[in-house]
Amino acid sequence: MTSERSVPDSANPDVVLVGGGIMSATLAQLLGVVAPEWSVAVFESGKVVAGESSGPWNNAGTGHAALCELNYTPAGPDGRVDPTKAITINEQFQISRQFWSHLVRGGMTGSPKDFISPVPHISFVTGEEGRSYMRARHAALAAQPLFEGMEYSESQAEMADWLPLMMKGRDPEQIVAATRSAAGTDVNFGALTRLMLDDVATRGVDVHVNQRVDALEKESDGRWKVTVRDTVSGERVTVRARFVFVGAGGGALPLLQKAGIPEIRGFGGFPVSGMFLRTRSPELVGTHQAKVYGQAAVGAPPMSVPHLDLRLIDGEYSLLFGPYAGFSPKFLKAGSMFDLPKSVKPNNLGSMLGVARTELALTKYLIGELVQSRSARHRTLQGFVPTAEQADWDMVTAGQRVQVIKQDPESGKGVLQFGTELIVGGDGSIAGLLGASPGASTAVSAMLTLLERCFPQRIDAWRPLLQTAIPSYGHALNDEPALLEQVRSETMKTLELNG
Repeated sequence: MTSERSVPDSANPDVVLVGGGIMSATLAQLLGVVAPEWSVAVFESGKVVAGESSGPWNNAGTGHAALCELNYTPAGPDGRVDPTKAITINEQFQISRQFWSHLVRGGMTGSPKDFISPVPHISFVTGEEGRSYMRARHAALAAQPLFEGMEYSESQAEMADWLPLMMKGRDPEQIVAATRSAAGTDVNFGALTRLMLDDVATRGVDVHVNQRVDALEKESDGRWKVTVRDTVSGERVTVRARFVFVGAGGGALPLLQKAGIPEIRGFGGFPVSGMFLRTRSPELVGTHQAKVYGQAAVGAPPMSVPHLDLRLIDGEYSLLFGPYAGFSPKFLKAGSMFDLPKSVKPNNLGSMLGVARTELALTKYLIGELVQSRSARHRTLQGFVPTAEQADWDMVTAGQRVQVIKQDPESGKGVLQFGTELIVGGDGSIAGLLGASPGASTAVSAMLTLLERCFPQRIDAWRPLLQTAIPSYGHALNDEPALLEQVRSETMKTLELNG
């Protein structure tokens, strides 16, 4: 029988952050800006922080700014491309860059190259239909200040300079089109998370590992009773907090359900795993210095857009190609096979069944991916790299992504949402983040939204502090080119992105 104890009231933190990933780390840092007097505790169930979705091998690390991701720029029936979502995501990434720059200036890391590096972002399509779309996309984006300088090409010769590995051995008659942005980045969110949590720990934040939050219970005085289990000894401890953030990735949905807040009713989760082909061949890596995104297959979820990425992880360059979708009922890589069935409740059953009926194309796509042979996966790679040799590539399993299932307020049917969803309890004393892409890249924007929604009575007093750390906070950079140029110049210098 495991023991259970409560900590003395004087030791109870003001804030509990569940999960040691990029979201909790970001919120801990923001609270250090606006409320440094608050006591904060972080509880991570794994042996180390950033071991799940924030881990560098478990996420794309693209530094999503919508520079190359085609699913952020959908074309309408008339062929015109809507840049709205791309603008929003780019704005959000600029906010992240500003905050990271603020932390670097404050001494968080010896060198920003520990977590971010410049890498061109390229979109690549083939065929007449793809070329027509790419022309429309470039026209829509190039007119926006945030995307100024984006290059466009339909020339295989020019692309051979941009993408020598992808153009070698390609049919010279094949129709191709591409856009290129030199302003792209590669981000190691695992390294960034560890740096941020190490930094806040020096300022009094308690960061605990091997500590799983098993239960959340609202008490009569408005505080949350948080039950924490040591995954090594089995000992249980309860703490009482005034505010709880559930930033546990795929583990957020079950915990918010246990908290019993009405706002989580109707929400479900659909887990999707991913696999990548990886090469560390110096010759291949040396001839592909870019991140390249293509178009998703019919029926594929947006997160399954194929891409060939240059990655810098722990000082070593590699190329990743994928993702190849898979299915597991686990909500975390280290989760349980019962995660999905346990998440089905009477209040979200309708949403879950509704998605099962409407997402037949997704179901067909996943089944097709699961039964693919290694040679079939290699042929997909050869669509990007015609001369790819199977012996040069090995398969790695990425992190779990739990896509949000929510109830459409108009139809009442369940819909699968590809993005993130911030769930806030009615009195603002608890919040949690569900979903995946663009996720980590927009963590600062997501946590600013949390501060605004959970602490509306304090946000006006906090605004000047936030604007010191994030000069564009409260502004739309795409509408203010002078401020945009200032922000770009300062963050490029501070984050050492000039090469």
